[in-house]
Amino acid sequence: MQNKLKIINDPVHGFIRIPHEILFDIIEHPYFQRLRRIGQTGLLNLIFPGATHTRFHHALGAMHLMFTALETLKQKGVKISEEEEKGAMLAILMHDIGHGPFSHALENMLMDDWHHETLSLLLMNRLNDEFNGELSCAIEMFQGKYHRKFFNQLISSQLDVDRLDYLKRDSFFTGVSEGSINTQRIISMMNVCEEGELVIDAKGVYSIENFLTARMFMYWQVYYHKTSALAEFILVKILERAKYLVSQGIELPAGENLRYFLHREKSAATDEDVRRFTQLDDNDVIQAMKSWQNAEDKILSYWCRCVIQRSLPKTIISSHPFDREFIKEKIKNTNEFFGIDNGEELVHEIKRKLLPYDTEKQPIYLLPKNGKKIRLEESENQLLSGLMVNKTKRYILTFPRDIS
Repeated sequence: MQNKLKIINDPVHGFIRIPHEILFDIIEHPYFQRLRRIGQTGLLNLIFPGATHTRFHHALGAMHLMFTALETLKQKGVKISEEEEKGAMLAILMHDIGHGPFSHALENMLMDDWHHETLSLLLMNRLNDEFNGELSCAIEMFQGKYHRKFFNQLISSQLDVDRLDYLKRDSFFTGVSEGSINTQRIISMMNVCEEGELVIDAKGVYSIENFLTARMFMYWQVYYHKTSALAEFILVKILERAKYLVSQGIELPAGENLRYFLHREKSAATDEDVRRFTQLDDNDVIQAMKSWQNAEDKILSYWCRCVIQRSLPKTIISSHPFDREFIKEKIKNTNEFFGIDNGEELVHEIKRKLLPYDTEKQPIYLLPKNGKKIRLEESENQLLSGLMVNKTKRYILTFPRDIS
């Protein structure tokens, strides 16, 4: 009989235990193994060469942190059954199972407006049928329907194990130390209040503020880095242009599954859509872009060369929108240089905004010794939380480097 209670060596967290056989079975499933071929951070490796880690890495890391969090809560007297433990670990293990190629950038392009969480839930339900209902508790927790609220908060909130893992992991692989957080310290401060909600012991206030500031720095320094925002934008433009050309009857070389989505009309997802989607990964898109560098369409070939050869357009960043006349001038220069009349396809203003801490959406609560929870931003000991409730914006103008 196969031993399924494995130990995995992870570069970020060290040794990760698989304490339940059903977790191993899900990890071994083709739906989950596909995550080995889905990058965690899209095209970030164009800017940070070490950022080549995958959704597979992240899902295992988040599962490990969930196990650690549940053990901490048990030690503090919170009753958690084996069924609940399995459910929570399964839910976080599968939370990204519906991610498409290159993460968030292309999910709307390939499956219309299907968010990856919608696809994750759909695949979870299919797996639940395959495993005779063993995932029912996990699905309830994932959807926030389970009667004990803190399980869903550990899966999806402003302080969940998903964020704890991706911040520490992305910081590690990009080499950006500003994003490094002490996950063990934060988890050791977790607790559950009388209402059954996740709270943080009040003495952990500075660890939480450090977590929020680290996340803010990672967004502006890494995820929303102007070249990162540009690369993600280009990916969308490539698929958008390819779908348009295909709709005009122009054949483009592509793998079987990607070609299927290029030709797919808007409609509700079918069984065939799901079958194709679960066979699609980053490699399909990379191979297509390599071929499309030589496409007759100047717009498509230009965008593909930008990515494959890392010959990226020029970018200018500002905290205010760019002057319309300035943008028009860039379009005019682009038309003249390339001999085209649709230069607006190559000149764009990209917007990015961030609210570091949302006081309305599942706020973080602290638990003082008197047992009466208080909101993080209302704590007399907080130093930075009150400053992180304002939205910040950046505007990035991109245009061909040849015209600058």
